Amino acid sequence: MARKNKSIKKTGGGLKFWGRHAIEAALDNPERVIKKISITREALATIEIPSDIAVVICDVADLGRVIPREAPHQGMVADVDPLPDRWLGEILDAGSDRPLLLLDQVTDPHNVGAILRSAAAFDAAAIITQDRHAPPESGVLAKSASGALEIVPWIRVVNLSRALDEIAEAGYWRIGLDGDAADELDSAMGTGKLALVMGAEGEGLRQNVAAHCDTLARLPMSSRMESLNVSNAAAIALYAEYTRKRGD
Repeated sequence: MARKNKSIKKTGGGLKFWGRHAIEAALDNPERVIKKISITREALATIEIPSDIAVVICDVADLGRVIPREAPHQGMVADVDPLPDRWLGEILDAGSDRPLLLLDQVTDPHNVGAILRSAAAFDAAAIITQDRHAPPESGVLAKSASGALEIVPWIRVVNLSRALDEIAEAGYWRIGLDGDAADELDSAMGTGKLALVMGAEGEGLRQNVAAHCDTLARLPMSSRMESLNVSNAAAIALYAEYTRKRGD
């Protein structure tokens, strides 16, 4: 059945997505407006595209000219609009006990994409970033997220510390991840709703953001390695919360 594109609020200009996972997930998301799919004949035979979306048959060289060099497009590129804005209040009012993941100045789109993928895998309710210090939606991020950009709500806020205050009022226990913290994550998690707060690699959590957490905790790890990539650390923290919930 053809999916009708909704008339929704736009948050910027058009984007180009590439790769099967990103485009199939966009097709499955009723909130994503897809304006056109440029595709090779070989790739077209492997994917179902609703009749209300324009399709342009291209060769591989054509696709390579409209996206970053050597991007793994798998024979398809989609012109899409950004997703509509989502609001923190929507998530908090939903009353879910699924975890929230807040990112403090994590700006690499590959990392944010990978974090979205982990958030989808381990059933996070949303990721939350500060509007000015986070990457925009992009083809690179969508490819790294492998479809999770269409699944996990991404909330952008003006001030992360104020957002943490709202999250506390909604009954969440806020844990900032800090490699120098005295407590390990499992002992800091408690039993209620959880908000995990992660800082950028190298810089870590800013002081004011850390001050708006209820506690700081570290991931247990061998002394042979000083730290983890932020996307790996996020995956481990979300997995710990996911297994805790399953064991409740």
